[in-house]
Amino acid sequence: MKIEQLIAQYLYTNKKVTLQDIGVFYLSDNVTIPVEQDKDSSMPDNAITFEYNIKAVQDDGLIDFIVQQTRKIKPLATSDLESFTILGRQFMNIGKPLPIEGLGILQKNQHGEYEFIQGHSINPRLEPIPAVLREKNKEDIVFTTPPRKQNSKTGMVAVVIIFLLLAAAAAFYFVFKNNKDQKVDQLSVQKKDSTATQTDTASKQALTVTTIPKDTVSKMPGSRDTVKFNIVVREYKTLAKANEIARTYRSYGYKIIQYSTNAQSYKIAVPFNRPLPDSTHLKDSLKLVYTNSSPYLEVN
Repeated sequence: MKIEQLIAQYLYTNKKVTLQDIGVFYLSDNVTIPVEQDKDSSMPDNAITFEYNIKAVQDDGLIDFIVQQTRKIKPLATSDLESFTILGRQFMNIGKPLPIEGLGILQKNQHGEYEFIQGHSINPRLEPIPAVLREKNKEDIVFTTPPRKQNSKTGMVAVVIIFLLLAAAAAFYFVFKNNKDQKVDQLSVQKKDSTATQTDTASKQALTVTTIPKDTVSKMPGSRDTVKFNIVVREYKTLAKANEIARTYRSYGYKIIQYSTNAQSYKIAVPFNRPLPDSTHLKDSLKLVYTNSSPYLEVN
């Protein structure tokens, strides 16, 4: 389910939802969202109100709701919500409306503030997450029938057959045990040789691991430590062209930086201070905003 749909579902249940750096939505107490909806179901007028607040903080309840519905870990759910709000603000800053399914449309007015236009569609209510069902242990079903009475000859034949089977089993046991003892001796010798080899390999690996600097370990992919990095969205061969494009983006309200690594490469990038694993998700998000670009990562 999309983030905007989860935002609407949380508002239906909680009557209030906050989007960071955007504002707060309120659902009127007089409005009840039906559990089962038909084609005539619609949101009444003035059911949802919006309070503009560019300093609105993160809604922890919304993040917990996203974790519950998507089964994602909390850091990943937080990153998804941040990406949605960042992209939403950038769209509105360049004059594009931000539709939120089940709520309405956000847009930037002439005073530079976000204003809300309520829609009338209602998202279907989420069904409760089914509990994990465990299959009960079933009693073994016995299909055997009661034994029939045997005459004396049949009983004698059965005794002979059982004796032969026991003798064959005893012979097999002794042969198998002898072979097993021999294999155990061989495995013991091989295990000693293998242990010696592993010990030598482990000692060499230990020497290799101790040579890795601590700073390098902290920056390895997968670490949740916060680092500063840039995601480059544009690159030009001349400073004049880079300055022109940078001025255009800044006039739209984009938070970008401009720098060069050599005399023939002038870069426009978006700075971040986040864990490195988040860079993959951020690159995909920025690719939607900066069209016809191939964003890539540069660590400061």
